[in-house]
Formats: sequence, C-alpha cells, structure tokens
Amino acid sequence: MTDLSRYHRQMLLEDIGQVGQQKLAQSHALIVGCGALGTVIADSLARAGVGTLSIVDRDTVEITNLQRQVLFDENDVLKQIPKAQAAKAKLAKINSQIKVNAHVTDFSFKNAQLLIEDVDILLDGLDNFQTRYLLNDLAVANGLPYIYGGAVGTTGMSLAILPHSHARKNKSPQSSVSWPDELSTPCLRCIFPEAPPPGASPTCDTAGVLGAVVSIIASHQVAQAIKLLTGNMDRLDRSLLSIDVWLNQHRTLDVSTARNTSDCPCCVKGEFEFLFGQTGGEATSLCGRNAVQINPQKSESEQPNMDLSSIALNLNKHGTFTVNQYLLHGQFTNEQGKNGIPVELTLFPDGRAIVKGTDEPEFARSIYAKYIGN
Repeated sequence: MTDLSRYHRQMLLEDIGQVGQQKLAQSHALIVGCGALGTVIADSLARAGVGTLSIVDRDTVEITNLQRQVLFDENDVLKQIPKAQAAKAKLAKINSQIKVNAHVTDFSFKNAQLLIEDVDILLDGLDNFQTRYLLNDLAVANGLPYIYGGAVGTTGMSLAILPHSHARKNKSPQSSVSWPDELSTPCLRCIFPEAPPPGASPTCDTAGVLGAVVSIIASHQVAQAIKLLTGNMDRLDRSLLSIDVWLNQHRTLDVSTARNTSDCPCCVKGEFEFLFGQTGGEATSLCGRNAVQINPQKSESEQPNMDLSSIALNLNKHGTFTVNQYLLHGQFTNEQGKNGIPVELTLFPDGRAIVKGTDEPEFARSIYAKYIGN
C-alpha cells in the first residue's frame, strides 16, 4: 500500500486531501517527449505521487539539454543514455513508490494505440506539430484528456483538451477522468487547423529557449493534470494560456467557441489521418539538433532486432563507434555534413537512427543507406 505521508503538504490542500491523493496514486499518465517540457512534467508528477508514469522519447541526452532538461546530468551525456531511460533512473531516486515505464522509441501511428493501454491522461512534451496532431487524434479517438504545451524562445502556450464524444472510436474510454459532453472543449486542430510551414515560425534551433518559460508552461500543464486526476473538473483552466516571460506578457484566450466555428477534420468529421499513418515520412528533422531521424516504415511485427555489436565492427572501419545496452553511437572519419561538421550516427536496435551534422533528410537517408542498408 502506498505510504501517503510524504504527500502531507499536498493533502493539506482542501480540494485534494487523502481521497484526491489516493486517486493520484491509482492514475497513469503518458508523457510524450522527454525534453525540456517533458522532464519538468515527469519530475513534478512523480513528486506529486501519480502512481504510474509512461515516458516516450526517441533521443539521447546531449550537453545542450542540461540548460533546461531537469532530469539529466553530465554523466548521462558521457554514457549516451536515452532520455527515457535516464529519466526513469532519476525518478526512481525521487519517488520509489511509483512505477515508471521508459519507452525508447519514436512516437508514431505504429505504436501510439499500444502505448495508451491503461492510461488516464496524455501530456505533451513535444517540439513539433506533426506529432502533436497524432497525440490529438489519439485523445479524440479514445476519449482521453490531453494537456497541450509548447515553449520556444521566451514564449509558451498551454491548453487542457477534453475531447467531444461525437467522433470517438472507443465508446467506453478507459480513463479515470470522465466528463459530460457539455464540458468538452475544442481539440487542438480546432484551434490550430494547420501546422505552420517550415521556416514560418521560430524553433529552438533558430530562436533558442529560456529555461524559465519551460518551467512555467510545464507547471501549468501539471496543475491541470492534477486537477483532472483528482476529480476537480470545476477548477480546470479552460482558456489557452499564452505568455512571454521576457516581455512580461500574460494572456488567457477564450477558445470555447473554436469548435463551433470550425470544420475540424478530427473532432467534427472523425478523420484521424495522423493516427492512421496517412501523413508524415521516414525522415524527420529534429528541433535544435542539426540532426535527422531515420525511421524505417515497418509494422510493429516487422521491426528488426539489429546486432549492434556486429554493425559497430563494420562501422569502425569508417570512424569510431561504440555500443552500450541501448544503442550504437559514433562519428564518421570521412563524412561531413552541414558546414563541414563531421557526421555522427546513433542507431537503435529497432533500426531507427539519428544522423547528426545535417538537417537535410535526403543526405541523412543516403548515410543510412550507405552504411546500414535500406
């Protein structure tokens, strides 16, 4: 049985108490993306006593992450630890009473439905709208609450989404959080119908990011999640929060009628193009990394289990590569990417790879084909 005494200060809050704390202990939150937002979210939910956290992230820890990604340290960088695994190890030291599932994988239409088993709430730690639309599809189709968040530069946004039942595929949602349709909200695509085209909006690559704005947005997401998981639906912030911590701007935007004035393909028409894999490609530029992810388009049953040690032996003819229990990583001697930067390769057992030193998908695909195969 969970010892609730460590949550004494939180249980003193009238709207939580012991009953609310027990609800948190029985809850399961899925955090997609374990970067700046995701680490703050995971850390806060673990300390708050959410009983099960599932963390999904495709990347490894880098030195530039440490400025704002609170669950990592320099040792994680040196050992090339995947973010989800590094987060799990840190959270075990913070709260040994909770369960943490680490999924070192790309969150995609191929695994999204599998990853929400027994999940009560979805939290957004992402850095791109393509994957956010997939998370939004997943929420609407399965009747799961979704807490959107985004931060870049000194600005950030957050919004709690309670999908309408109209387009729901799963008519009996598994979530412990339930709500009548009159309390439902517009979905993400009602408010942002189309993702901004490449180059049209700032990214962490071009604008940087201030750690303080990340903490504020992630904390707002966590607060909304705790309200929902403890049954405090009436306390939910139903507006779109928009802040700029540098210019001292704080706005709450009423988006309650956005669904009424839109022809939303997701929550109105029930067209889940992102969930059904009808968009996207095998190569994705990674925000702030000067890197491209290569993701072989295969079904879950067809995913390979690559012999990384054997591959490393072959690759060491062309550079310096090492293998740990999670991945292969190294740098090529004679391959140069953008601005003459040496090309690095990180390869995972399922065939997924991150090619660093370029933001050009075609170049990254050529490196993959040349040294790993098609």
